[in-house]
Amino acid sequence: MKEDNVNHPNHYTNGPKCPYCKNIIECITISEFFGFLLGNTIKYIWRNNLKGKQLEDLKKAKWYLEREINNLENLECTEK
Repeated sequence: MKEDNVNHPNHYTNGPKCPYCKNIIECITISEFFGFLLGNTIKYIWRNNLKGKQLEDLKKAKWYLEREINNLENLECTEK
C-alpha cells in the first residue's frame, strides 16, 4: 500500500490507542477543538518525536503558546 503523505502521513497516524476500541487516536481529533494557536501547540507537542526534528517541533509549540499568551494579555489590557 502506497503511503499517503497528504491525508495520512505516518506522523499523523502514530498516536496512542483508544483503551476501549483500540483505534489510533489522531492528533486532529483532540486539537481541532482548541482554536488555531492552542491546536498547533498541541499538534507540535503531540508529534515532536515522530519526524526526527524534536527540538524544532518543541520550539514551534512554544512559539504558538507564547503567541496565545500574548494575545490573551493584550486582550486583558483592552478590556480594562
